[in-house]
Amino acid sequence: MLSKKKNMKFIKTQSADGQEVEIFYQDIGAGQPVVLIHGWPLDHSMWDEQVTALTEAGYRCIAYDRRGFGKSDKPFNSYDYDTLSDDLNALMEALHLENVVLIGFSMGGGEVVKYFSRHGGKGVSKAVLVSSIAPFLLQTSDNPEGVPQEQFDEITKNIKLDRAKFLGGFAKDFYGVGFLSNPVSEELLTSNLITAMQATLNATLKCAASFSSTDLRADMVSINVPTLIIHGDADKTVPIKPTGEQAAQMIAGATFKVYEGEPHGLFITAKERLNKDLIAFLQS
Repeated sequence: MLSKKKNMKFIKTQSADGQEVEIFYQDIGAGQPVVLIHGWPLDHSMWDEQVTALTEAGYRCIAYDRRGFGKSDKPFNSYDYDTLSDDLNALMEALHLENVVLIGFSMGGGEVVKYFSRHGGKGVSKAVLVSSIAPFLLQTSDNPEGVPQEQFDEITKNIKLDRAKFLGGFAKDFYGVGFLSNPVSEELLTSNLITAMQATLNATLKCAASFSSTDLRADMVSINVPTLIIHGDADKTVPIKPTGEQAAQMIAGATFKVYEGEPHGLFITAKERLNKDLIAFLQS
């Protein structure tokens, strides 16, 4: 179901408890539809560079704010991947989308994978995982390359202690900022912090729990369309070994592009290369 608030676009979806939630989306351009799912802790606006390039190349770009973030409603519960993929399904149905290219960044990769396993990939003709958390980010006995639970516990602790301070530091690792490396401006880091703080503390914490602990390995086989996987080998936020490398082995026929020296936020740090690769994949 579609609705509008002050000339903004929303679709209505529901949580498992029956609570109605409105999801904000941006719809720009004409042509084959491309649905872009943002990463944590940002919102749809992280895709500005890609939306501009793709619409200029003749595509219709639809980017939405995950529940709890940006302009979307911020319920207290239901931030698991089943619910998040149901939100994506509600968007697909409300806009009557077909022949879609589905692009998920970081946490958004989980929605892409779960949409295939839970909703059969309905209406999707191609998929892209960029710096994605799929298939499984957490270190376990059978996933030794993953991130230790202690690191996620520390993240939770620091978010609760001072969310703004944590997110400010997190953004530097996100974009690969270091003593001798400044790939993005202070202004961009400030802009990202403002965006991230629009989410609720509750949504920030619960989504972090979802992307850090959800095991999507059994879901990967459900992806049955041409798939492009892009990951930076200097990604400190979502290490490439348990994610991009494993995804490339699990998805039949996937194309895997490793961006040497690139951090997690390569949609900015390698934006021209990423835009070129996305357009080439869409046109292939």
